[in-house]
Amino acid sequence: MQLTVLFLIAIGLSFDTFAAAICIGINLNHIRFWHATKIAIIMALFQAFMPAAGWFLGSQVKDMISNIDHWFAFGLLSLIGIKMIWESLNKQKEVKELDFFKLHVIIGIAIATSIDALIVGISFALIDMNIVLSVSIIGVTTYLAAMLGMLFGKKAGKHLGKRMEIVGGLILIVIGLKILLEHLNYFPVF
Repeated sequence: MQLTVLFLIAIGLSFDTFAAAICIGINLNHIRFWHATKIAIIMALFQAFMPAAGWFLGSQVKDMISNIDHWFAFGLLSLIGIKMIWESLNKQKEVKELDFFKLHVIIGIAIATSIDALIVGISFALIDMNIVLSVSIIGVTTYLAAMLGMLFGKKAGKHLGKRMEIVGGLILIVIGLKILLEHLNYFPVF
């Protein structure tokens, strides 16, 4: 898989984090750079760890499903994309206000926004992705998405988050379709 596709996957995965960071920025409109950096680092570490864990799990079953691995990768990425779109369209208003400066709150948000990356990590094992490069790119992309999300949250308000999750879901579906079509020899790798 080429570097461009890996960057697109990282961007797609980071949209949940971006949307959560927008909410943080909206609620903490006087957040300082150092606090934002700590929040972004925690979110990036979880988003980078989950594909590594998924890759390890996927490596354990890879040989058993090698003839249909591209279907699994397509299915997993498509399901994640559909889930992201569905959740963004069906979100209810938040009932209680969270204290985003508490570590357990940020860790909870980081876990919730990175579960999808665990499944993507399984796909990475099935298609022989370089996991060190993948984790690095996903971590850096997520850090940048979190920082930008908090900044945009302070500036742009609540309207942007839902749209970004939809875009992220669509990107993951398209990448899953690309993996499938490449393995079925419908078009060469770009």
